[in-house]
Amino acid sequence: MSPKMKPSPLRRIPTAVWILGFVSMLMDISSELIHSLLPLFMVTTLGASTLMVGLIEGLAEATALIVKVFSGVISDYFGKRKWLAVTGYALGALTKPVFALSSSIGLVLTARLTDRVGKGIRGAPRDALVADITPPELRGAAFGLRQSLDTVGAFVGPLLAVGLMLLWANDFRAVFWVAVIPGFLAVLLLIFGVSEPESHATTQRTNPLVMANLQRLDSRYWWIVGIGSIFTLARFSEAFLVLRAQDSGVPIAYIPLVMVLMNIVYALSAYPFGHLSDHVSRYTLLAYGLVMLLAADLALAVDGHWSILLLGVVLWGLHMGLTQGILAALVADTAPADLRGTAFGFFNLASGVAMLIASVVAGWLWDSFGASATFLTGAGFCGTTLLLLALNAKLSQS
Repeated sequence: MSPKMKPSPLRRIPTAVWILGFVSMLMDISSELIHSLLPLFMVTTLGASTLMVGLIEGLAEATALIVKVFSGVISDYFGKRKWLAVTGYALGALTKPVFALSSSIGLVLTARLTDRVGKGIRGAPRDALVADITPPELRGAAFGLRQSLDTVGAFVGPLLAVGLMLLWANDFRAVFWVAVIPGFLAVLLLIFGVSEPESHATTQRTNPLVMANLQRLDSRYWWIVGIGSIFTLARFSEAFLVLRAQDSGVPIAYIPLVMVLMNIVYALSAYPFGHLSDHVSRYTLLAYGLVMLLAADLALAVDGHWSILLLGVVLWGLHMGLTQGILAALVADTAPADLRGTAFGFFNLASGVAMLIASVVAGWLWDSFGASATFLTGAGFCGTTLLLLALNAKLSQS
């Protein structure tokens, strides 16, 4: 190798980031084995309405995002990230058998909320840990890699669900039991594969919630919070992609393939776009991601050939790859190192409230006016977020 040549960004990303990515992948396989089928299970087996599905999905995702505030603050206060993440992953793994045993919507709701509490506990400390152990010049690539590996699980899980549903004649509960295995493997890998960085674990911390510390989160950070919240209103729960596939006449056993396709596109695009964001404006890439979501919503609003549905799903996956890792990198860019957990927590609190509103409104629109109204409303919020990004760019230049 020439002395002037640097190793590729993938080789320079710390090993712990790779392990965290594989932990995320295993837990996502576990979760998506269940979640790719759960809306159908609730509607066809338990008799839930679409509005109820939207309410449960919104409450579940909002719970995860809101709990991240408290876990992020705690991780900053004690200077510890890993064991909070272990606690969150363990809680998620322990709830998996409950879905297989559920005989009522109430039990599904309890399991879904508890599972998402676990996700909330692990989310902010894990993201802050990625930022702590990654050099700033590799931050976009590191977040993109973790997101790509996470998303591999998000398409392997539904793919397994399709195969097992075909093998076991649409036995939802049997498939849900399989999800227990990768969930517990994720917990073991995190416990034995990742160590807390010494420099982080020994740093003295103060209360992150005192006013003097909160004032250190400046206007650049709060712009990201605002943009992320409006963005979440445009990106309601992906359960509605599953329901759109059912609405289009796709056989039940094959519906999870919609999530497989979306997540393959997401997984393949997250790392390249994250790496690109280390070299060009993250805000520009975020705007392109919003354009992709706008196009996806418009395609999914059309009642037409199944190819239009697939186009919308592909565009949805591209927008996820363009935006999710970049939003995380922007939070890390704009927050002081000792407040990263808190910063990720507040960002996700705002996004959680928006997710709850978006999913409930999407379910109501679907029941009242049809699928097209749901996706057209999402397109409207995309346009609003693009205007906010343009305003931010104009203010930054003035």
